[in-house]
Amino acid sequence: MPAIITNKFRIHNQEQFVESFSETAKNIYYLGIGRPQAFATSTRGDLRTDNEGTDASPLTPVDSIGDEFYTFDDMLAAKKVATSDVSIVIPRRNWATGTVYDYYRHDYGNRVTGGTSTQTANSGATSLFDATFYVMSSAFNVYKCLDNNSGANSTVEPTGTSSTILTTGDGYKWKYMYTLSAAQQSNFLSTDFMAVATNSTVSSAAVDGAINIVKIKTAGSGGTNGTHASVPIRGDGSSGVATVTVSGGAVTAVTVTTPGTGYTFAYIRNADIVTAGASSLSGAELDVIIEPKGGHGKNAIKELGGFFVMMNTNFEAGEASNSGDFTTANDFRRVALMRDIQSGGSAATATTLRGTKAVLVTNPSGNFTVDEEINQATTGAVGKVVEWDSSNNILYYIQTRFNDEGVDSNGNLTAFSGANTITGQSSNKTATPSSSSTTVDSVVFTSGYNAGEITADSGDIMYIENRAPITRAADQTENVKLIIEF
Repeated sequence: MPAIITNKFRIHNQEQFVESFSETAKNIYYLGIGRPQAFATSTRGDLRTDNEGTDASPLTPVDSIGDEFYTFDDMLAAKKVATSDVSIVIPRRNWATGTVYDYYRHDYGNRVTGGTSTQTANSGATSLFDATFYVMSSAFNVYKCLDNNSGANSTVEPTGTSSTILTTGDGYKWKYMYTLSAAQQSNFLSTDFMAVATNSTVSSAAVDGAINIVKIKTAGSGGTNGTHASVPIRGDGSSGVATVTVSGGAVTAVTVTTPGTGYTFAYIRNADIVTAGASSLSGAELDVIIEPKGGHGKNAIKELGGFFVMMNTNFEAGEASNSGDFTTANDFRRVALMRDIQSGGSAATATTLRGTKAVLVTNPSGNFTVDEEINQATTGAVGKVVEWDSSNNILYYIQTRFNDEGVDSNGNLTAFSGANTITGQSSNKTATPSSSSTTVDSVVFTSGYNAGEITADSGDIMYIENRAPITRAADQTENVKLIIEF
């Protein structure tokens, strides 16, 4: 049975997602970074045979229960995504001279009357939101193209913020939609996407069901030359009037003189052009362009295809609700979006969370090395060093579920515990875990151990991205712009 999920469903899903950040019973989202260890192609004993790719070319994550669990294993830290970090966006299209832009039509993809072909844009697009029918100018103004002068090159950049239709010297007609604010330019403008918002002045000036553009489908022949006024626009609206120009017996131009209101379908009859003075004109067929609900500019998000949401998050070396949440001692290879995770068994609410485990040690024989394997012979525990804080004698580490990264020789994931010696396999350094319950550098230790601030396997993993390693530095901020398409 032929069926389609419409673009309105995509808009609905986007709206629900955006609302979930701020509604009364809101969700809490965190963007986390992880995977300090290198990607590698390896066989992980009896647990898992895995091809992870390489650091230069990591494999695409798998949407599986397993990968959701594994993502928590090597999580380094996470930052809460605030409402102000979220914006609806659309694909970025910079105006460029010499480009043929598509124009807005209500019927892209529909069957062309009298044939079996479908209505396509100049670019070949068969749907409005695949068409290049809007641009952003150098002044960060966004315009919708209403007429491209029969497929001519655009050579005059649109300017101004008037609510009326703008005609440029190259014959293009543009509708001003909105301007990106300074904050939107800074936070929600990337190489490929830009923020979208409805301008209240433009919205209030929009006219529902007005007709502003009429295209010539078939010019006809035999008509009396001249400019023929007062041609009625017929349909379910009212008051629409056009002027039709005939030259060489054929229709060469149509200008709407009174846009009217209330049209959801409209047409201009050949007979009405004849009555207006074109005499023996025959075969003329005109396409009257129907505007979106509410009129052009009423709702920029719906009109320009706001099916995308951008989350803009900065990971700064110095920011942390607890000291050391976002370590700069190690790199990361994974970004993950998490919803409603827990911290210490309760719903997480802190701005930042540390994902690594930690142990407070005494009598270290030297400095542990980042990424080296650590072992506790008495318990059989295995881990990987994320950071060694030599000033406070804190060893930050992760434990994964694989036998070459986290589990013991018997394949068991065993926790580090007790005052049992920890040994670094590369540095050959040793240290004894403290048995005290205390707070050091804002990290709370119970009998020398801290389990991290992210409760493993809690909440939902909504997005996973594997990437080449990102090296962190104390004077560096990583900006992550995550785009979700609905």
